[in-house]
Amino acid sequence: METFLPKDESFINGKVTTYKVTKDNDLEAANADFDPFKARTLDHPVTNCDTLTHLLKASLGTGILSMPAAFKASGLVLGIFATIVVSIICTHCAYILVTSAHELYKKAGKTSMSFAEVAEEACLRGPKWSRKYGWIARQTVLWGIFVTYFATCSCYTVIIARNFNYVIHHYVPEYDNIRITIALLLVPLVFLAYVPNLKYLAPVSMVANACMAIGLGITFYYLVVDIPSVTERPAVAEIKTLATTLPVCISVVIFAIEAIGVVMPLENNMSTPKNFVGLCGVLNQGMSFVTLVYIILGFFGYLKYGDATEESITYNLPKEAIAAQAVNILVGLAVFCTYGLQFYVCLDIAWTQLKHRFEKRANLANYTMRTVLVTISVLIAVAVPKIVPFVGLIGAFCFSILGLMCPVFIEVVTFWDKGFGKYNWKIVKDVIIILTGMLALVFGSKSAIADIIKDFF
Repeated sequence: METFLPKDESFINGKVTTYKVTKDNDLEAANADFDPFKARTLDHPVTNCDTLTHLLKASLGTGILSMPAAFKASGLVLGIFATIVVSIICTHCAYILVTSAHELYKKAGKTSMSFAEVAEEACLRGPKWSRKYGWIARQTVLWGIFVTYFATCSCYTVIIARNFNYVIHHYVPEYDNIRITIALLLVPLVFLAYVPNLKYLAPVSMVANACMAIGLGITFYYLVVDIPSVTERPAVAEIKTLATTLPVCISVVIFAIEAIGVVMPLENNMSTPKNFVGLCGVLNQGMSFVTLVYIILGFFGYLKYGDATEESITYNLPKEAIAAQAVNILVGLAVFCTYGLQFYVCLDIAWTQLKHRFEKRANLANYTMRTVLVTISVLIAVAVPKIVPFVGLIGAFCFSILGLMCPVFIEVVTFWDKGFGKYNWKIVKDVIIILTGMLALVFGSKSAIADIIKDFF
């Protein structure tokens, strides 16, 4: 036994050698009574109310503008049902990510971790077969976040251009080249990307929130004026096309409602992190409200415009109306300002991986990288200047893996030694989530790619 027991801080008591287990040699034993929430120290702890506000801001993004298009692909009643189901699954995945993190805090003796760190620790402290996959899990999550947010930046570029084109085309009818407008955004976006850190992006985010709030308020006014009867719209889309359109609906809803990337940063800064989860926790409160708002806008948007519903509901507003033009300008400005925040996530990941190679000329390398990344995102947008296929592809490919499958894998590995409940119900539940993610991944990606090929190639 003495071969395997640690001898740090040991002492002799007669003929018996007594060993003190330390944190360094047996973390789980040393941390059995460790309370990560009491040990957590924050310079600026965030209250439950502030966390809820941040969660709403992160979840109520530009995806809400495409919700009527999601209802168009599914029907009024099926759209409500699909949105609720997707919301429950996405919220549950965020929930199990946080509860897994809370379990891993105790095992690892840590008070906070990022999404990527949670994935790595889950493997390292899980069953033997998972321990060699720690680095792979970390890199998968890290670069999954990068790809997701980078693709979102390209999508945002298309949204900005289309909203501005909406107004320009009314006054200059002969101009309708979306690709030129996207290309013209390159220089302003590069300058926005040059903002050095998040501190200086805070006022920009405030402008974005104000513009989006006003724009959505005016949009909703248009949706409820002279609204037709619900009997004029199908409850369920045509059965013969449902197999093609429903995955598009689900992918768009996943893109709109998913906020897995902000879950751990929000939890890490809470003064009472236990209140993030729970039946009436911050997560459930926030996602319930977000789901309700998304259903309302999607329902009324499709009810008002029917088959004429555009990929972004703001494009259905009357072009000649000054208020409608103001909506598109405000939404365009809001998305432009939000681009900087989304881009910063990509920048932080990429620069962390590269900065050790450019220690002598760090600033030059940093700003060169910013320029290159923005240029690539704009070129992708020029190649595919379409919103719904873009949104569907991001939702199907990126968020289905990052937001659904990764949290399930983390939960299984984290609680491997504790079992999965009576009749292994957690395994059954996780299989259902994985199947949902796979369906969204395969059929959603297929539909989005087919639409892109049909429109542009």
